[in-house]
Amino acid sequence: YLDTISAEGVVDNSYRGQNSNMHMCEALIAAFEATGEQRYLDRAEVLAETFASKLAAKGGGFVWEHYTVDFEIDWEYNKNDPSNIYRPWGFQPGHQIEWAKNLLNIHRHRPKFWMVNRAKELFDGAWDLSWDPVYGGLVYGFGPDRKWCDEEKYFWVQGESLATASLLYEATKDPLYVEKYVCLWQYLWEHWVDHEHGGWLCFKMSRDNKRFNDEKAIAGGKCDYHTLVSCVEALRPFM
Repeated sequence: YLDTISAEGVVDNSYRGQNSNMHMCEALIAAFEATGEQRYLDRAEVLAETFASKLAAKGGGFVWEHYTVDFEIDWEYNKNDPSNIYRPWGFQPGHQIEWAKNLLNIHRHRPKFWMVNRAKELFDGAWDLSWDPVYGGLVYGFGPDRKWCDEEKYFWVQGESLATASLLYEATKDPLYVEKYVCLWQYLWEHWVDHEHGGWLCFKMSRDNKRFNDEKAIAGGKCDYHTLVSCVEALRPFM
């Protein structure tokens, strides 16, 4: 899918990105679950195979964020902006894990071994590279050298990882994913959950889990979408 169209209907044909396609894949899965129409699942599977397998192979096994119009990796796009909330440079651990979630949700309806295997590779690889052994939580980004390029903690990265850990347990029955789920939920309960007013506290925190401000909601950035959907997904294996 193309990424951007203006309010006037003008298409930006110069950029290709994985983020819009990842969320389109998620939407197509939801459309299939709501309607039962196979064409939605067919398209979701095409997107998942294209980005999580074919294009990830060009990125050394992980899904890169930005591409040329011919879907070749653009290593230079936003190179000086690894903290951009829409088009960051670097590999996004949270997006590797969201693609793993999409693969597992397609697999639930149309079982294929490669989807579970690829989901494990994406989740395990992202977790191993981005889990903070000192302060807990998963950092925002790492570069092609596999070193962190943004060490801050974002709410949606943690939420999506919680959901995917539970879905991996559902698909594999490997208790390792329950351990990761519990480890992450304990971290979230301590640092992110608003125990007074409900919901999660903020959009992002420093590496040592300090809030930058008291904003719980940010237009276009922080709402309850990621956290609520993650809770719903996490309930599937444990109900």
